[in-house]
Amino acid sequence: MSTETRIPPQSEILPASISGFSGYRWLMVVVAAVAMVATLPGRTHGLGMITERLLNDPDFQLTRASYGMINLWATLWGALFCLGVGQCIDRYGIRLTLTVVMGLLGAVVVGMSTVTSVWLLFLAIMLTRGFGQSALSVVSITIVGKWFDKQVSLPMAIYSVLMSVGFIAAALLGRECADLNWRVFWSGTGWIILGATVVLGLITRDRQAPPADATESRSPENQPEQQSYTLRQAMRTPAFWVFASGISLYGMIVSGISLFNESILADQGFSKEVYYNSLALGTGVGMLSNLLAGALGLKWSFNRLLALSLFMLSGSMIWLTRLKTSGDVAGYVIVSASAGGILTVMFFSVWPALYGRNHLGRIQGLAQMMTVLASALGPLVFAQCKTLTGSYHSLLYLLAACLFCAAVIGWLTPLPQIKSSSTGVS
Repeated sequence: MSTETRIPPQSEILPASISGFSGYRWLMVVVAAVAMVATLPGRTHGLGMITERLLNDPDFQLTRASYGMINLWATLWGALFCLGVGQCIDRYGIRLTLTVVMGLLGAVVVGMSTVTSVWLLFLAIMLTRGFGQSALSVVSITIVGKWFDKQVSLPMAIYSVLMSVGFIAAALLGRECADLNWRVFWSGTGWIILGATVVLGLITRDRQAPPADATESRSPENQPEQQSYTLRQAMRTPAFWVFASGISLYGMIVSGISLFNESILADQGFSKEVYYNSLALGTGVGMLSNLLAGALGLKWSFNRLLALSLFMLSGSMIWLTRLKTSGDVAGYVIVSASAGGILTVMFFSVWPALYGRNHLGRIQGLAQMMTVLASALGPLVFAQCKTLTGSYHSLLYLLAACLFCAAVIGWLTPLPQIKSSSTGVS
């Protein structure tokens, strides 16, 4: 008999309540949502909390135009972080990657609060975009995909609701700190992220395959996955480009409309109060549609859900050009927010469901990079249309046509079929 010392795997070291696949994966949904909320400093609405205070800082002497260019190029360069982090997730696991990326984001946010030159400010914003909006977003989304297999739409819906609640809480906290010097506020935000990094680093686990003789492993959703698509194989399927392009188009639209929504409504004679009411309504409808999308994802195929949401969004673009009353605004918000809620859950869910989880980080990273680039261009496209034509209507009609075409293509596009490992991936 061998006397060699056996080192038990992590699943045997942890208590059953922690290492058990069925229970612990739901805690990982909460971890993923908290990680996504931590990306706030690297997002447009997070940086928006300090924009006015940055513009008034005598150390920088920035104009709105110059700050806009800094933000645009920082976002474009930061989008490249999506690619490397996906490979790190697949190679080193989500626990190590989450801890490193989130820790670096917190350190950069703290460091940004000390910069006094425009070039260092650009570097800091680029890194917050890269580690936050790009890298940590990929990690957050991939956590749920790694812990759930085919039936991923419902957990992604719950994740989306938790994420929305977290962003709302962060926005309320930011409003309470609106009178603080931006450096104090930003430094405090960075230290909060660093503290959360320690907590999440202790909680997060990489998924362990259930033992072969476990009762739980006999259910289809708990069986170890036999194989997955590689990034290159996924890119050869039409479905990858249809879903990535359709959702990126939505990202471009929502970033442009979110930035200029008050202006779009004002052009049609609506007050600022109507604008703020529409924001509140959209948030509530969006969370409800997240849950609806999770339930529909258990019954409907992803290409049908994509087509439905894009058809709805296309109609909302036309609706947005024809607003007459506050009721019209409410109707537009309900339709567009419902479509957005479905698309959000779908973006989180479709990649592990269609392509497996072994190479999910790389696949999710490329898709995320496409959405970040599209979101960066959205405000520029809307601003140029307003400057050249004096209205947003021509762009909205063009976007409605593009969305309609994308919906038809999505409906007709076949979903990839994962074959058994003995035959390989088609």
